[in-house]
Amino acid sequence: MTSVADQISGPPLAAEAGVVAREALLAQPGAPAIARPVAAERELRLDLFRGLALWLIFIDHLPQNLLTWLTIRNYGFSDATEIFIFISGYTASFVYGRAMRDAGFVVATARILRRVWQIYVAHVFLFTIFLAEISYVATSFENPLYTEEMGIMDFLKEPDVTIVQALLLRFRPVNMDVLPLYIVLMLFLPVILWLMRRSADLTLGLSVLLYAATWEFDLYLSAYPNGFWAFNPFAWQLLFVFGAWCAQGGAQRMSRILASPITLWICFAYLLFAFLVTLTWYVPQLSHFMPRRLEQWMYPISKTDLDVLRFAHFLALAAITVRFLPKDWPGLKSPWLRPLILCGQHSLEIFCLGVFLAFAGHFVLAELSGGTGLHFIISISGILIMSAAAWLFSWYKHSADKSGSKAKATSGNADLAGGGA
Repeated sequence: MTSVADQISGPPLAAEAGVVAREALLAQPGAPAIARPVAAERELRLDLFRGLALWLIFIDHLPQNLLTWLTIRNYGFSDATEIFIFISGYTASFVYGRAMRDAGFVVATARILRRVWQIYVAHVFLFTIFLAEISYVATSFENPLYTEEMGIMDFLKEPDVTIVQALLLRFRPVNMDVLPLYIVLMLFLPVILWLMRRSADLTLGLSVLLYAATWEFDLYLSAYPNGFWAFNPFAWQLLFVFGAWCAQGGAQRMSRILASPITLWICFAYLLFAFLVTLTWYVPQLSHFMPRRLEQWMYPISKTDLDVLRFAHFLALAAITVRFLPKDWPGLKSPWLRPLILCGQHSLEIFCLGVFLAFAGHFVLAELSGGTGLHFIISISGILIMSAAAWLFSWYKHSADKSGSKAKATSGNADLAGGGA
């Protein structure tokens, strides 16, 4: 039986962190427990939940259908975005924290900036192809509502200005907000890791102060042509830094708290509370059971600024998951979960593919009135395509490794959610 501490201290073992890097890490007696590999296998739970988040995001981006009622956003305050950002902070801290410890601040920073550039290029490529997809559909079917609904009307009016704003990450069509957030968070990762090497707890404390200041002084990044970022980096950095803090020993230090039955029941109680509140959103007849003062205190539950209720909801889900899903759970090797894990291992590519598929599904559902059956077919088809693409990426990578390609054992590369590229 593994302890809770063992369950939460397993490293992600990203694909680019090979045997040499693992042996070097084990040889360091001062390495934090959270970063000590217990086995020479990668942490499949992270891949599993990355893949799950990708599927949930794809389904949530489609019009309302049967499968959308199975996503977590309908049963609580948080959704798949929290999963992404937490795992991003955890795995980025693990991979690049090791690089900073082994190669120094300058080299680690260079590697981080190289990865930021890769994510930026992926975002620009996604932006370009996504615009072409929407414009082609809107023109071919003579339906300008697509351009307005997907948020590219300003691009068609002023393409020269809009392209510059897009390159500055200030203009983004609908469903393209995750990558810019991750780019900004990764830009500050060198400073975060430098501070954590000196005091991880102090770094987390500074993150909390910035989060509080965001709410107190209304800090935000503006968007083009008006408004602000859908995911405020000043607020969402808290979840990213918390993930990094867990990877640098924080999870190990919390093991006693997580193992406590009191903590478990508090988490269950909070999840039940969140479910009951969420239920009133979909069943208006139940809203009169909500106390007026409670409504005034809770609402609005901001996703843009990562409301504390959303953050707490994610923490409750994570604590229960860690408690009941150990890292050595045999089900992680099940072929039924293999598609999810493969998607999680190639999350950057699958995320971009999911954006394309979501709009394609949206277009088909708008043009055809097939009812619930068509909604279900499109949702399942998108998941199957994403899974097939992930299998193809994995097959190609393994084939390249077998043919003699050298893995970047010390490059410290991390993808959208921190896994192998």
